[in-house]
Amino acid sequence: MSRVREKWNELADIKEELAERDWFMGTSGNLAIKVSSHPLQFLVTASGKDKRKRTDEDFLLVDEYGHPAGETHLKPSAETLLHSEIYRRTKAECSLHVHTIDNNVISEIYGDQAAVTFKGQELIKAFDKWEEDAVLEIPIIPNHAHIPTLAKCFSSHVHEDSGAVLIRNHGITVWGKTSFEAKKILEASEFLFRYQLRLLAYKPDQLIKVV
Repeated sequence: MSRVREKWNELADIKEELAERDWFMGTSGNLAIKVSSHPLQFLVTASGKDKRKRTDEDFLLVDEYGHPAGETHLKPSAETLLHSEIYRRTKAECSLHVHTIDNNVISEIYGDQAAVTFKGQELIKAFDKWEEDAVLEIPIIPNHAHIPTLAKCFSSHVHEDSGAVLIRNHGITVWGKTSFEAKKILEASEFLFRYQLRLLAYKPDQLIKVV
């Protein structure tokens, strides 16, 4: 099996699992996985596809600038440049971007603080934070309609081989050293968002502030 096909199947399995969670409303969201480092090439979701279905046109191979690596009628997802920034700046192997109600609402509640902070939560460990008093801060950036501007703003928060960034009223992008780690971070983030929204419903005074 070729490297491209191997990574294609790996990303398709993740897409299928996330689709079962109903995280791809209205063809939203996009996924990517690195195929090679030299030259930098990665598979990314083709734009406008129904991610609940598995087809031979779900992904296309692009270069470090997000341009198709070969002739194709497929168009890369609009946020492909975000994935490019991750792979150009880190050793991450997989990056995932989804729009959910929970991450959109959280990004709006805490958007003026430019971050949402969690502490005392068990699932912080998914971010490799094991200290008893560990604090997790997820940055929130503006939802620039101009994708190069969005990518530049996003890149200022891409320093480690794994991480997460919220785009205000848009969605979350996560990345990891493996596809398993990226998916783990995404799941943990969505758990934390849902927990915080549930907590605010019962205790409105529990608005987490940046520390």
